[in-house]
Amino acid sequence: MKLLRFGAPGSERPGLLDNDGTIRDLGGVISDIGAKTLSSTGLEMLRSVDASSLPTIDSNVRLGPPVADVRHFIAVGLNYTDHAIETNTPIPEEPVVFSKAPSCIVGPNDDVLMPPKSRMLDWEAEVAVVIGESAFELAEEDALSVVAGYLVCHDVSEREFQIHRSGQWIKGKSSPSFGPLGPWLVTADEVPDPQSLDLWLTVNGDMRQSGSTAKMIFPFKYLISYISQFMALEPGDVITTGTPHGVGLGMKPPVFLQPGDVVELGASRLGRQRQTVVLRG
Repeated sequence: MKLLRFGAPGSERPGLLDNDGTIRDLGGVISDIGAKTLSSTGLEMLRSVDASSLPTIDSNVRLGPPVADVRHFIAVGLNYTDHAIETNTPIPEEPVVFSKAPSCIVGPNDDVLMPPKSRMLDWEAEVAVVIGESAFELAEEDALSVVAGYLVCHDVSEREFQIHRSGQWIKGKSSPSFGPLGPWLVTADEVPDPQSLDLWLTVNGDMRQSGSTAKMIFPFKYLISYISQFMALEPGDVITTGTPHGVGLGMKPPVFLQPGDVVELGASRLGRQRQTVVLRG
């Protein structure tokens, strides 16, 4: 299934994308796409629904983030060797784990709001995983069993805040709009091999990133198991898993986003996003 949320910010309704690419309204079946919906029981119930019986929604409707009320937005840095090399950073021996504030989450086509003091606004195309079952100290061989699905994540990053402001990476990763998710959550049964997804990103039509999850240093099952050794994972948690090479910081000389720039990105099986950079007032 491809689950989504549509409507004005803060008033999104749950929906799904049917096999014909039509948006269907799930509001008469569930109240939202959150922790209960994402459990194996919740997803099985949704699979039993006849999509053709649901009301259709205009394809031009705004899409919101596919998951509501995210409590933990966990991120992994430097998870592609070529990205670590381009940023002159040692290849990690263990996953680099940090957080993004859940308040930065927006829809896949919402504007990226550039902070007024930003000088190094950067892009990062990523594949994120959404947790569907509670998990703590999970064995690696069991890790994928708690996955509800996968989605595209744009890990927007302000490099000066992240690197030069004497603190944790969360500083440069959490401004409002720095976490576009979607366009939809693709349930795990439709992604038989998450380690074979192609990623791409363009800025103003120019290709900047092209990679594959096959080149991740730490694969999905390892990351989920690893992170669960340090914290209890809960249904609805989002883990975004790193970006391939091609970020602005790695260009020579570095190139960063400016107001008016248009960023498009996507991943095979998971859909695409489009954002315009707007200076936040």
